[in-house]
Formats: sequence, C-alpha cells, structure tokens
Amino acid sequence: MLKEVSGDILLSGAQVIAHGVAPADNFNQGLALSLREQYPAMAKDFRHYCQVSHPKAGEIWTWAGADGRRIVNLMVQEEAPSRQSRPGKATTHTVNGALRELRHLIEQEGFESLALPRLATGVGGLDWAEVAPLIDNHLGDLDIPVYLYTTFTPGEKAEE
Repeated sequence: MLKEVSGDILLSGAQVIAHGVAPADNFNQGLALSLREQYPAMAKDFRHYCQVSHPKAGEIWTWAGADGRRIVNLMVQEEAPSRQSRPGKATTHTVNGALRELRHLIEQEGFESLALPRLATGVGGLDWAEVAPLIDNHLGDLDIPVYLYTTFTPGEKAEE
C-alpha cells in the first residue's frame, strides 16, 4: 500500500529506508549526504563493497545499522566517469531494475515497512511523473506500508 507523506525521511518509523545512488557514489549531496552524516559506517561499507564487487546501475545494496535500521541503496544512476565528477543521470531502465530487485528483497526478507523519497528526481534528473508510475507498478500492491516522501520538510516527522 503506497502512502504519500510530507516530512523528513530520516525521522521515518519505517523499518527500511531506500534511496537512489550511483555505483561508487560519494554520498556528497541530497539524501545520500544526510544518510552519510547519520550513518558514516554505511558510506564506508558502500565504498568497500563497490571496490570489491563493481556493481552496475540497476542493482541494489543493503546495509544494516547497529540500531536495526536497514538502508537500501538503489543504484538508479550511472557511475561517475571519475571520482571527482558528478554521478551520471538515472534512466527509467535502471530505476526499473533497482525497483525489481527491491521488491524481491522485501518479499525475501519479510520487511514490514518501507520509506523512499522521490527516487531519481534530484541528482538523477528524472521527472517525478515518469518515476511515480514505476514505483506504483513495482511496489503498489505490496501488503506493507510504503511511505513515499514526496515533500521534504527538514526536522518534521511525517504522519505515516
């Protein structure tokens, strides 16, 4: 069940937060930066994972914090051409692939709730009108609450 909410996704009560990144992302802007600041071990573990596994756009990587929080990194953007450059843009193809893997993970792990932002619309460069139907297609019929943070309000807990 999809529910659009307004607020700060970092204050979500959902078991899992998913967000969009690029393979080998530096987590230096947007929600990724906020997550890196709150969970520095996640960013370090992601860098290590990318160095060892060389993931591609359309894949996912999951991290579990000591506090029980699960973060799913959806690689919806192409990898940056160099460490100093910005990540590439997202495509509906890579978003579809990542959402397909996310759904499989949710079903396999039995997650009870999920929060995600307006995926791939910031740095990723896609229009929300393109992405929203993809989320509905892949996650809309799940029997768990899926909170779509469509409006970011810093420091405000959403009514989930």
